[in-house]
Formats: sequence, structure tokens, C-alpha cells
Amino acid sequence: MANQTDNPSPAAHTPVTATSRRGLRHSSLGAIVLLIFQAGIGMAVNLYVIVPAHHDGANPSNFFGGSIKSVGWAVSHGAIILAIHAVLGLLLVVFVVEVAYRTTKQKRRSVTTWALLAGLFVIGAGFNGASFLDFNKAVSSLLMALLTFAAIVSYCAILFLLSNAADE
Repeated sequence: MANQTDNPSPAAHTPVTATSRRGLRHSSLGAIVLLIFQAGIGMAVNLYVIVPAHHDGANPSNFFGGSIKSVGWAVSHGAIILAIHAVLGLLLVVFVVEVAYRTTKQKRRSVTTWALLAGLFVIGAGFNGASFLDFNKAVSSLLMALLTFAAIVSYCAILFLLSNAADE
């Protein structure tokens, strides 16, 4: 008869420590700051950059293939502020996926749920950014901003939940 010590998984016995909660709070606050910074850059792009109607990836028949070309064009040939916005957006996707993964170690479903929602909001904002580059429609820019704000709210919820956990 097997017991829990026969083949323990590292995650099964990893306690949720104050240090891991603190690290996740710092990551969540970092995500909020980066998202606000990204939204500010996006506003500047929206006000001061004109995306040409014809560039690599514009008006694609295949959204994903066209979007890859559009983002590549934005980084390599777009205005510097557009390139920064695109690169920071790609880095944010990697960051929020990492934060979502780390929340699974907290063993708190509510924290993990908010982190997954935040990650989906950021990814959705990225898809709308690519759509804006592809088709130059204002609704894509609006959705990108709204999804960014939803991600910020999600990270605020994580901060709230984790600060309550520290008081327990």
C-alpha cells in the first residue's frame, strides 16, 4: 500500500510561503505598472502615428499570417514609438503567462482565476493590436485599451487577495 511519501511530487509538498506571496504581489504590481506604461505608449501611438494602409501584413486573408507580418513590419519599419509598443506588448505576453503559472503554486483558485483572466485580457489586447495593424480599424484600438484596463483590474484583484492571505 502506497503512502504519500513513496513518490511525492515537489508541488504537492511545497508550502505557500510569505516569500512566494510577496514575490507574486511584486510581479502583479509590476504587471500593473507595465500595463499602464503600455497603455500610455498606446495612446501616443494612437495620436501621433499613422499606420499606412499598405504594408507587409495589411489586409490579410489569413489573420495569423498577416498579423505576424504586420507586427514584424511595426518593429522593423514602423515609427519608433510603435516599435516600442509592439515589443513591449510581446514581452508583456511572456510576463503575464509566467505570472499566471506562478499563481498555480499559491493553491488559491481565486488568485489563479484572476491571473488567468488577466493573461487572457493581455493576449486579447495583443490580438486586437495586431488586428489594428492589419485592418486599421478604430474598434481594434478601443478593444485593445479596454482589455488592457480589464487586465489591470484583474491584477488589482490579485493584489487584494494576496494581501488578505498575508493577514491570515
